Amino acid sequence: MEKADIRKKMRELKRAVPAEEKLHRSEAIMRQVEQLPEFSEARVVLLYWSMADEVQTHSFVERWYREKTLLLPCVEGDDLLLRQYTGPECLVAGEQFGIGEPTGPVWSDLEAVELIVVPGVAFDRMGNRMGRGRGFYDRLLKSTQQAVKVGVAYGFQLLDEIPVEPHDVKMNAVIHD
Repeated sequence: MEKADIRKKMRELKRAVPAEEKLHRSEAIMRQVEQLPEFSEARVVLLYWSMADEVQTHSFVERWYREKTLLLPCVEGDDLLLRQYTGPECLVAGEQFGIGEPTGPVWSDLEAVELIVVPGVAFDRMGNRMGRGRGFYDRLLKSTQQAVKVGVAYGFQLLDEIPVEPHDVKMNAVIHD
């Protein structure tokens, strides 16, 4: 399958899952993230503030931001900048996609990021990830090579194989329901 076909198929599959079921599945997925030794040991974790069709992270972020330094991506042009999540009052709607993005200073110490929880349109069994097609995460992940990268997905997003390009960054693990 081509990337465009996979993206279309995943959109259809995600639309078919009721919001309450997405939330239930997301909680199970994020409980698995919490059980990872890499999460337990990490002090600085890059997460994401989920869109409606992604594995939901809002309650996870709320649960952990007081105990760990949680960073969230902010879209600026063609790049993702990182800012620390300090509570719900720090979020504003991002300019490009309307996703919640923290205000405050840009986090520049990318070497300090120990674990990255990454959304995706699809993943495969070899740890390859397909995003939405603009390369935001691939560019960011290349600059955080020391961090453990964990993809999170609903079970139907895990495929046997997806098309891979040279700029794509593999996940160390993919967690799904």
